[in-house]
Amino acid sequence: MRSLEPVECAVTRMIALLVAALLLTPACAAEAPRVVDGAGQKAAPQTSEEATVPEQAQPEDKWLVARMAMVREQIAHPTDGRLAVTDARVLEALQRVPRHQFVPQPWRGRAYADSPLPIGFEQTISQPYIVAIMTQLLSPGPDHIVLEVGTGSGYQAAVLGELVREVYTIEIVEPLAERAAADLRAAGYRNVHVRAGDGYLGWPEHAPFDSIIVTAAPDHVPAPLVQQLKVGGRLVIPVGPQNWQGQELVVLEKQADGSTRRSEVMRVRFVPLTRNPSPPGPSPR
Repeated sequence: MRSLEPVECAVTRMIALLVAALLLTPACAAEAPRVVDGAGQKAAPQTSEEATVPEQAQPEDKWLVARMAMVREQIAHPTDGRLAVTDARVLEALQRVPRHQFVPQPWRGRAYADSPLPIGFEQTISQPYIVAIMTQLLSPGPDHIVLEVGTGSGYQAAVLGELVREVYTIEIVEPLAERAAADLRAAGYRNVHVRAGDGYLGWPEHAPFDSIIVTAAPDHVPAPLVQQLKVGGRLVIPVGPQNWQGQELVVLEKQADGSTRRSEVMRVRFVPLTRNPSPPGPSPR
């Protein structure tokens, strides 16, 4: 009988090992492969069950998901009767630009909401849809040089920076210009040039421009901007008084004879385009 004991022990050990292997198999399974989505970000593991995002990836993935939803629901396929943005290059640029990085921290959680947000100094970052439709109206090309009047947060300039060769942008509020320039550098936009100054006068050193966008509302079209626009170029600008009716979003196309052809797109509401104060006159005697 003793001769059977080693066999029994061996069988017992084999059964124990098989049971242990079966119990440990799920924990030892290889990690599901990661994929890279169209925006160049790592997506979550693809499994038959709902994928879990590693804790360290949650913040960036959260912004990416919000950004994709913003483009899809507010801009490409709006359900409230707004004109859809259809330019593929514009939609792709909006998917790439991290809007939350241009929103002050207290409002960052609402960066991808369908509304403007305060950025300080009585200024706002425009509603995402307005940024998208104005960008599409510019018809930006890869070799274009664009002027923006009203840098604000820098977000519109970043979107343009994805689409054109060079962006020159002017902000009259100097602290905003400095903050936008820093945020644009941090986000990697080396083709966007920021200057503090009076945008009404444009940036003649770099004119003529293929297109000009104005993100604050004057009560008339500034003549210097028309002068600095190339023949065939577009000026997209909200024009009108500061009242409950808002302003008209206008597209001006410059003709060969220097005149402009005007089309009105929609009613909008923008902060006023402000000017540097005039230099003081002579003191009264």
